[in-house]
Amino acid sequence: MFDGRDPLYVQIADQIRADVLSGALKEHEQVMSTTQYATTFRINPATAAKAFTELVDEGVLYKQRGIGMFVAPGAREQLLTEKRAAFFAKVVDPVAAQAKVLGIPVEDVIEHLRNGGPR
Repeated sequence: MFDGRDPLYVQIADQIRADVLSGALKEHEQVMSTTQYATTFRINPATAAKAFTELVDEGVLYKQRGIGMFVAPGAREQLLTEKRAAFFAKVVDPVAAQAKVLGIPVEDVIEHLRNGGPR
């Protein structure tokens, strides 16, 4: 499952973020414990703990002492807001800049998007 170039804890955190975004994990739903992650994916529990700490610091998860980690209220909306901002910064803004350089009116770009892109 985890075979990317990023450190394992980053991949774990990204997978949990993706599960929250997709709705696979809902607000107040408990996530696997560090021990469960370690056993299931045969990793060091400290690696999973590092991912969870990152997600708690971001406000995606919260901890209930002695019970476990849970998806924070508003986590999905928070992640959507962050992803949308990144989408505009990484995708839309460069497209708009390139269209300007090429003399393509913004209306043409919008029409192209409305029509579903290339055919």
